[in-house]
Amino acid sequence: MTEIKRVTKETDIKLELSLYGSGKSDINTQIGFFDHMLESFSKHSLIDISLECKGDIHVDFHHSVEDVGIVIGEALKKEIFPISDIERFGEASVVMDEACVNCVLDLSNRAYLYFELPINGKVGDFDVELCEEFFKSLMLNAGISAHIVYQRGENKHHIIEATFKSFALALRRAVSKNHKIGIPSTKGVL
Repeated sequence: MTEIKRVTKETDIKLELSLYGSGKSDINTQIGFFDHMLESFSKHSLIDISLECKGDIHVDFHHSVEDVGIVIGEALKKEIFPISDIERFGEASVVMDEACVNCVLDLSNRAYLYFELPINGKVGDFDVELCEEFFKSLMLNAGISAHIVYQRGENKHHIIEATFKSFALALRRAVSKNHKIGIPSTKGVL
């Protein structure tokens, strides 16, 4: 289990994360829709997450969402690297009614994000653009290369939830144990 505490003038975050858990979560960011997405991520990735974020949500949700991405990314990096005996690559497409989103991952220790989600506006009080900010912060701090691509759909809630779930499943597959692989790179190190 990895514990991270991050305190800035904008946020105060406490995180406990266990990569090989059972999908248990205790999450409170003060942002209802975001909590729902993180709980869904935890459940489908089988990663245990205990997270409390007190942020300047009277300004808006940006700092909280971005900083939660940072701490989850930092925790994943500590849990995954140095990489050994895991699949390394993962892919998943998730359907939520009419919506479908695909996520492909490489646990390369080189951060990259290709993010194509052609939606805007809000889901409740949550600015849809914050979805990309979360994933950008997470990938940068975790050292993960990810392509997250919208396939179809109209309902913004469904599209964003399919995004979090496809990332969860792709990550679960990428960290699956495989002792035949050793270091999953011809370089001998990642």
